[in-house]
Amino acid sequence: MKNMRTHKGFTLIELFLVIGIILILAAIVVVAINPARKQGDERDQQRRSDVTAILNAVFSYAVDNGGNLPENIPTITPKEICTTTAKTCTNGVDLKMLVGSFITQIPADPTASTTGTGTLYTIVQDSNGHVTVSALRAEQAASISVTR
Repeated sequence: MKNMRTHKGFTLIELFLVIGIILILAAIVVVAINPARKQGDERDQQRRSDVTAILNAVFSYAVDNGGNLPENIPTITPKEICTTTAKTCTNGVDLKMLVGSFITQIPADPTASTTGTGTLYTIVQDSNGHVTVSALRAEQAASISVTR
């Protein structure tokens, strides 16, 4: 009878095969999770919430003021809404009259600069009296706007 030795361990081919399978599974998991897309979706959801809150505050103001909307809402061309903390609001729409009674503060886009005066949200009133609030930096969605 021949003396057969048994070798413990894996062959090089078996190791490469296992490493290859692990890399393929890891790639599938990273694509499935996709953290950048997930964060973009979360920021877009915040934007939807913010534009709805601003529009609700504008119409709550109108209800309390005999149906009159804030006077400085532009017609035809949308303008950016200024932040609550902005000292001056020269090229934007100042909605500070809403703060306190109708909204705690004017929300800003999640990617907006904390030192800027704009919220990255726009507002406009059309000829039929419909008010539209839009987000300028929608990521996953084509556009984010609410009209009432």
